[in-house]
Amino acid sequence: MVKVVVNKCYGGFGLSSKAQKEYLKLIGKEAYFYKQTKYKHNDGVEEHTRVPIEEDGLFIHTLTKDFGETFGEYGKEHFEYFFSDSDIERDDPNLVLVVEKLGEEASGQCSNLDIVEIPDDISWEIDEYDGMEQIAEEHRTWS
Repeated sequence: MVKVVVNKCYGGFGLSSKAQKEYLKLIGKEAYFYKQTKYKHNDGVEEHTRVPIEEDGLFIHTLTKDFGETFGEYGKEHFEYFFSDSDIERDDPNLVLVVEKLGEEASGQCSNLDIVEIPDDISWEIDEYDGMEQIAEEHRTWS
């Protein structure tokens, strides 16, 4: 059987900050969380401030390098260190491990993550509607 992580509510797949940190730890990386605290259109400058893991939210970015307590605009020196949980394969054993270990705490703000087991010999894909997902057997389509 293959274990696959899916989102079981409207909203969309997403890991909590705690789950992101745990996943990155399993693959040998650190996690640093930043949110924008100053905006050019309001303050004349842009600033990003490191926030504690407990401050989980939609507008917090995860980086795998420490850029200090604050820094200005995102630049090309930052881009290679951005972590996006949407890049993780849903059958990634480390992802499955994190969801099994953390349970409900693995889910991001707009998600309710669960693990679905499917037979090894199935070619599968994630079928979703408004963020709610299910596993479907791949089939051929033409248009």
